[in-house]
Amino acid sequence: MNQPLVKQALQAIKKYASFIGPGLVVSVSYMDPGNYSTSVSSGSMYQYKLCFIIFMANAFAIILQILCVKLGTITGLDLAEMCRMHLDPKLNMFMYLCAEIAIIATDLAEVVGTAISLEILFGIPLLYGVLITVLDVLIILMTYHKDGTMRQTKFFEIMVSVLVAGTCVCFILELFKCNFEPGSGWEIFKGFLPANKEIFQEPMALFLSAGIIGATVMPHSLYLGSSLVQARLKDYDEKNNRNAIIASADTEVDEIPRPPVSKLRRISDGSMLASKYKPSYAAIKYCLNYSYVELILSLFIVAVFVNSAILIVAGSTLYGQPDAADADLLSIYEMLSYYISPAAGLIFALSMLFSGQSAGIVCTMAGQIVSEGFINWTIEPWKRRIITRVLAILPVLVVVGILGREGVSKVMNSSQVVLSFILPIVSAPLIYFTSKKEYMMVVDKFSSVSEATPLLADDETGPSSSSSPVTKKVSFENGTFLRCASITTWVIISALNFYLIIAFANGADI
Repeated sequence: MNQPLVKQALQAIKKYASFIGPGLVVSVSYMDPGNYSTSVSSGSMYQYKLCFIIFMANAFAIILQILCVKLGTITGLDLAEMCRMHLDPKLNMFMYLCAEIAIIATDLAEVVGTAISLEILFGIPLLYGVLITVLDVLIILMTYHKDGTMRQTKFFEIMVSVLVAGTCVCFILELFKCNFEPGSGWEIFKGFLPANKEIFQEPMALFLSAGIIGATVMPHSLYLGSSLVQARLKDYDEKNNRNAIIASADTEVDEIPRPPVSKLRRISDGSMLASKYKPSYAAIKYCLNYSYVELILSLFIVAVFVNSAILIVAGSTLYGQPDAADADLLSIYEMLSYYISPAAGLIFALSMLFSGQSAGIVCTMAGQIVSEGFINWTIEPWKRRIITRVLAILPVLVVVGILGREGVSKVMNSSQVVLSFILPIVSAPLIYFTSKKEYMMVVDKFSSVSEATPLLADDETGPSSSSSPVTKKVSFENGTFLRCASITTWVIISALNFYLIIAFANGADI
């Protein structure tokens, strides 16, 4: 066996392990109680036929999250900060309002899901469970800082990863408890193929498809994904004594040295975002590709599995059963307990608690990123938690008061469709920024000629000797494939939303 190759492989695995975390945290956004509601409704009504939509939605999520990783890594700014720095103030405020609506819609599903799981597991009445959800992660979030240290970042990643692992274990057990009919394996496989015309023929199937996409590719996760990658970049620059630089596409040789990352002052307005920490080229080269790999593996292994498992469990258990299509989360627990076993119902409730808790943490983190990035509104996490929870609770109380408990399921599915409508608005500037060379240009002034090899594209190296440092520019704007993939994703989501608007206008019963 080639020892150097083995050593290199072990070093690569060790380095990859140090990057595990952001992808898992982002994956939480794709498997919260909102996913439970839409996936269970899809499985109970169409069995496995909408599995393809889940796979497609996660493919969309990966494409957009790759752009988030690139944006946060290259610019040192998250998506909200980029919007504040480069968009017209009125457009920036509109983007901010859309982001807040998305966070409230996301929180609504977490309110209902967590409260129902508390009622099932501990007998806590629904109203008290809703109140508990306001306080459930305050102890954790009191110590959270948007631009915190690597240790703080790791703490959150480990905390969320434990909850994610708990969710995955619950659904592995759930799948083993299902009584699959002969030939179910082939039916499940066919469900992942894009050959089912039923999706395009029924308005309800398209409504649920939009809900799945909204619940999977959640708008707030784009702000989160562009922020989480920055901690490792800062950590690398601090450990290697590389002062970050202020650099734009037209910067020549007079880059301004930055103070150490730990001493950066808090930004106060959009104009000062230009002086915020920007990663060095060495940090980008060290982190970028591993961040891509960690993200893709986390989403494919965790998010695709959990979302598919929810739909498959519902399809194998609830499809064809009376009242399954109109069941809310509590009714789903009761039906799983009846048709499979009481243990299956409890496992479902436990998984919902794990996912609701982790999603609550992540949603509040995203709320801070959004408010600080768009309008520099710094607010303590516990205040943010209470504000979004109160705004999420109000529509639940109104619907329950008018329609009763059965109306909650419709509200949850509708909230996920709202996310699908907001997604094209949020993702448009992300695609725009990452496709423009002026935003994706990095200046490397530490390299020598022997090191001056471009990582991805468009290298511009000035005159130098073989031993003296040189200044070079490297552009990371989207290539042809990624640009086409991201625009296609945007067009498909927008077209689905446009179709739903027409269906609503024509009085479709959805």
